[in-house]
Amino acid sequence: MWPEFVAALTLRAGPNAALVASGAAALGFAAGVIGTFLSLRKRALVSDALAHATLPGVGLAFLAMLALGIGRNLPGLLIGAALSALAGLWVLQALTRHTRLSQDAAIGAVLSTFYGAGIVILTLIQGLRTGQQAGLEGFLLGSTSGMLRADVALILIGGALALTLIFALRRPLTLIAFDEWAATVMGLRIAAYDMALMALALAVVLLGLRVVGLILIVALLITPAAAARLWTHRVGVMALLAGGIGAASGWIGAALSASLPDLPTGPAIVLLSFGVLIVSIPLTARRRR
Repeated sequence: MWPEFVAALTLRAGPNAALVASGAAALGFAAGVIGTFLSLRKRALVSDALAHATLPGVGLAFLAMLALGIGRNLPGLLIGAALSALAGLWVLQALTRHTRLSQDAAIGAVLSTFYGAGIVILTLIQGLRTGQQAGLEGFLLGSTSGMLRADVALILIGGALALTLIFALRRPLTLIAFDEWAATVMGLRIAAYDMALMALALAVVLLGLRVVGLILIVALLITPAAAARLWTHRVGVMALLAGGIGAASGWIGAALSASLPDLPTGPAIVLLSFGVLIVSIPLTARRRR
C-alpha cells in the first residue's frame, strides 16, 4: 500500500489519480478560504442549509432536461442546484426576518425540508424506466473517481474567481464579522455583503458537489477554518492556513483513495481535515490560555 500511496502523492500513479488529486486540492483550498469568512461571520451552518437545498434542484433539472429530450447534462444539473439553493436561502431569510424563529431553528427547517423534497424527487426518478438517472446519487456523497478533466477545469476557474472576489471583499467582511456596529456607522451595506458571502459559499458548494457531495462539502467549508482558528487570530493568516489545510486534506485524501481502491475519496478528505482539527486542539492549548 505504501509504494502506491507515495506514487499517488507524487502524481506518478496515472493521469486519472493526478487529475483527482489536483481537483480535490483546489477545491479544498477554495473551501478553506471561503469557510474562514463564513466561520468568522457565524454563518457556517447557513452553508449546510445551502448544500442540502441543492438536492431538489438537481432532481427537477434532470426531469426538465428529460422532458426536453436533452438527457443528463452536468451544467444543467448545477444550474438547477443553484436555483434550488437560492430558493432555500430566500426561505431561510424570510423565516428569520418575518417570524419568531431563531436562525438555527430556521436552518433546521430549511435543511430538512429541502433535503426531504430532494430525496422524494430522486426516489421518483429512480422509478422511471429511462435509465438516464444513473449517477444522480453521486451528488449526495460525491463521485470523485469519476472526475473528468472538464470538472477539474471548472473547479480551478470557479475557485480562482471565488478567491479573487473574497480577496477584494476581505476588509469589509472582516469589519462586519468583528464589529457590525462600526460597519453600519461607516455606511457599509451589511445585508449586501452577507449576500455576497452566501453567493461565494454557494459557488464552493456547487463546485464540490461532484467531488465530495452535498453532505460532505459542508465539512470542507467548516472544519479547515475551525482548525486554523485555533492557531491564529489574524484573519489573513487564518484564511491561508485554512486553505492550506483544505488543500492538503484534498491532496492526501485523493492519494489515499487511489492507493486503497475501496476507500471513498470524499469521506477520506473530510476525515483528514477533521484529524487536523483534533490534533490542533492539544497543540494550541497553551496559546488559548
